[in-house]
Parts: sequence; C-alpha cells; structure tokens
Amino acid sequence: MSSKRRQLNSQQRSFLQRCHFVSAFLLLFAVVLGARAVHLQVFDISFLNEQADARHLRFARISAHRGAVTDRNGEPLAVSTPVDSVWVNPRELLEFPDQIPALAVSLKLERESLTRRLTRNANKEFMYLKRHMNPVDASAIEKRKFPGVYLLREYRRYYPVGEVTGHLIGFTNVDDVGQEGLELAFDHWMASTPGKKKVLKDRYGDIVEDVESIKPPKPGRDLVTSIDLRIQYLAYRELKSAIQAHKAKSGSVVVLDVRTGEVLAMANQPAYNPNDRSQFIASRYRNRCITDIFEPGSSFKPLIIAAALESGQYQPDSQVNTAPGRVEIGSKVIEDTENLGRIDLATILTRSSNVGATMVAMTLDPAVLWDVLSKFGIGQLTSSGFPGESAGLLSYYENWRPISQATLAYGYGLSLTPLQLAQAYAAIASGGLRRPVSLLRIDSPPIARRVIKPETAQAVLAMLETVAGPTGGARNAAVPGYRVAGKTGTARKATAGGYAEDRHTAVFAGIAPVSDPRLAIVVVIAEPGAGEYYGSTVAAPVFSKVASGSLRILAIEPDSVDPVDRGQTTILARSQ
Repeated sequence: MSSKRRQLNSQQRSFLQRCHFVSAFLLLFAVVLGARAVHLQVFDISFLNEQADARHLRFARISAHRGAVTDRNGEPLAVSTPVDSVWVNPRELLEFPDQIPALAVSLKLERESLTRRLTRNANKEFMYLKRHMNPVDASAIEKRKFPGVYLLREYRRYYPVGEVTGHLIGFTNVDDVGQEGLELAFDHWMASTPGKKKVLKDRYGDIVEDVESIKPPKPGRDLVTSIDLRIQYLAYRELKSAIQAHKAKSGSVVVLDVRTGEVLAMANQPAYNPNDRSQFIASRYRNRCITDIFEPGSSFKPLIIAAALESGQYQPDSQVNTAPGRVEIGSKVIEDTENLGRIDLATILTRSSNVGATMVAMTLDPAVLWDVLSKFGIGQLTSSGFPGESAGLLSYYENWRPISQATLAYGYGLSLTPLQLAQAYAAIASGGLRRPVSLLRIDSPPIARRVIKPETAQAVLAMLETVAGPTGGARNAAVPGYRVAGKTGTARKATAGGYAEDRHTAVFAGIAPVSDPRLAIVVVIAEPGAGEYYGSTVAAPVFSKVASGSLRILAIEPDSVDPVDRGQTTILARSQ
C-alpha cells in the first residue's frame, strides 16, 4: 500500500507542477499581451492610427461646376447640371466574378464586353464604367453594393435654348472642357478647379464621415455675352424660315450695336443642337458668320463710294457718265442691264450700277483705295476672339492688275465674313468710327478708330437710304415707321475655272434707324434654289423682319411716318 500511495502522491505532484507551469505560462502570456496592448495604446499609438488610416481613410475629389453663360440680360445660355459617373476598381470586382453579369444588366452593358474591359485593366485601380448618368439611376446602382463599384459626382453641360445659340456658344467634351465657340474661347475663364478632402469610409467603400478639407473646390466664373436672346430668337426664326422658303444651302445673320460694337444676335443655318452629341458635324456646328468667307457682290459698293469721297476726287453730287452702259477693262466687258447714262454717286448705289462703280474705282489711286478698305477692317480679323475666325482676303494694292481693281468695285476678287461686312457698315453708321467687335457685354463703348470723315459717312448713309426707298432696288428691306439704309448684293459663286451660272449668294447689309443709327444688320443666304436668288428678294425681306422686331424690342422710337407699300415691290436693278 505504501508503494501505491507513494506512486499516487508522485502523480499528484507531477499534475500540480504541470498546472502551475501552464498557469504561469498563461499568466506570462497575458502579461505580455497586456504590456503589448499598453505599449500600442499608450506609447506607440501612431502605429494603430496608421493601420486604421490605411484601411479606412481616403482622399476624395470634390467636383466644382463650370461657369454659366448668359445673355446680356442674364438669361441662361449654358449651365452645368450635376450628374454621377460610375467607376470601378477592377481588382476588387474581379475577386467576385459572379457579380459581373448583374452589374452589366444594371448598367445596360454587354456582359462579355464588360468582362473584357475589366480583365484588360486588372492591374489598375480606377476605370470608368459609365459617364454622366442620371443621379437617380446611379443611386440605384450604388444601393446594389457591387464590390469595387463607386460613384463620382460630376457636371454635364446643358444648353437651355439649344440650336438657337449653338453656333455661338459651342460645346464642351465629356470632361467639361470647351471644344468649340465661346466654350473654347473662354475655357480658361469658365473652367472650374476641383477640391480635395479626407474622408472616412466603411468596408463597403461608403463615406461615413468627412475628416478634413484639404483643398476647397473653385467653381468657374460666369460669362456674360453681348447677345440679346430676344433678338437672337428673332434672327434665328426669320433666317430659318427664309432658308426653308428659298431652299437655300446655308445662311447667316449678324446684328451689331452700332454704338458699342457688341454682337446682339448671330444666327446660322443649318443649325445643330449642342445637347445632342450625334449632331456634332463640322459642317453644321461651325459659326459661318465668323469662319465662312464670301464675295459680297454689290453690297461692297458703298465702301468704294466712301473711298472715292475720302480721296477728294469726288463729291456727293459728282456725276459719272456710264454710257453706253458698258465698259471694257482689258479683255473683260462689264455691263449694266441698261444704259443709265450720266448718273451721280447716289444713283450708282440706288440702281446698283456695275459700270458706274467700276469707273469710279478705276480713277482712284490703288494705294488710297486699299488704305480706306483696310481701315474698314477688310482682310483683317475683327478682334472678336472667336476660335477659327477668318480674316478674309484683300490682296495688297501692289499686286492688283487693272481688272482686279475693276472687279473689286462691285464686290468680286476679294472675300470677307458676314461679321466683317457688318462691322464695316457699323463704321458708316457711327459717323466713320470703327469699333472693335465684342461678343461679351461691355459697360461702356470702347475706343474707336476713325475710318472716314464724318461728312463722308453721312453722305454715304444718305445714299444708302435711297436704296431702300421708293425708287431703290431694295424696297423689300423697308421697315414701317423707320428710316433704313442698306445695299443689296447678288454674287455668283466661284468655281473651278470661273463663276457658276446657277449658284449665287444673296446679300443685304443695312442700317437702322437712319436718323440715329443703332443697328447694323447683315443677311447672307448661300445658293437659294427655289427660283429667286437676288439679294433684294431673298435677303432684304429677312433684314426687314429682323430690323423691325429688333427696333421694337430695344424700344427705339420710330423716325418715319411715311407708309410703306409692300404690295408694289419692283426690282429695278437686276445687276445688283
């Protein structure tokens, strides 16, 4: 028994020793863990903070909206609306391939295409899935909690009046960067600067708390244009109606404020809607008023008469013998539709005499003629700052041949834009002062450059008034209650080897009201195809309607009480 008891006591002591050892080990382990916890929590807390930050703190982009574009009265022409873009971390999503089909359905994408995109970008951490979604639709996708799929707030450009101002305003790309028109010209002004903040995210990637603002967002600055939307609507409507009625290829209308040089309206056809990217075709979205050049035909004759008066060789009552109704310049014969005989300068414009204008131009010193035309801005940019503006073409006088100077007299052999022609007529209307063209609203008139003497400008203006008078060739341009002045132009289109017989450009450039000029308006309609093609029958009526509406919109007092008989329109000069 004693040996058994000794054996039992030995086993008990061994068991107790093992218990004590295990207890000591567990106690030591607990002490080590406690010490480590105390060390991390008290003495080395930065380690845990760094680990937590690495898993939950992120830098988030704060989007800012692009500056708005308005007309001169504050009506919106371009605004930025909030949208959401869906992006993905391909690495995260590819860990759950069973989620890809459902995501493709939610985004209305092909599953195979989405899978290929994800696998091709498997080494990246950012990839757009769909840009500029409606926030409601994007939120529905966010609620599905697809792994690695997130939303990014962005802004999309919206143009409230669509194609009415599309050519002038232009458009931006999907990243809100200006691509055409004023959106491009003033991109630096309207562009926004996104901000940056530090946020706390949960394990699903959702922001649960804003921690710190790193960089505040900076919205773009608003742009106030010179456009009066009321006049713009009017010009757009009347031009579109004329293009359809005459089955023309294209057309343009420019309305300038004579006193300031501001563009109150600028319309083109064919038009496009900048809200519809499928319509972004260069032939539709280019601003023809500024980029397209044309030969002005007889609408250029007033500038020739102005140069003649400036030269001192002619007075307003000077006469030119156009008999026998034709003149030979080298091998070319220039003719009028009838022999007008001896006529004064006013009659040259009223009856649109090519012979009379040619004979006047040929007597002028080429250097003097070129100098006056250059001062009008012919062959030069208008300072509008519009992207892609054309300077037109006015060759240097030393390169002129006699036939060049002759054809220049009735608007051939040079080219200009509708805006340049409007600026030249505005200089006549303002007493011989040429002001820089502005597409932005200005608070005070800019410094003007004198082009011709005031008495010259007044004389030419008086002559131009007879064109729209009872005996003139542009009675269709008359405006009831107002005195207007202007000149028609009908030019054949240049083709390879000469000029086409069946393709024309109809032009009317005018000023209203004559007693105190406020508006210079140019109408250009290219290749009318419904039979009529003269400036007096195609372009002049558009001027009349645009001028009539604009004068009333601006509350300009009528300066004429003579009734206008629109039922007795007679074309007196087919050579115009």
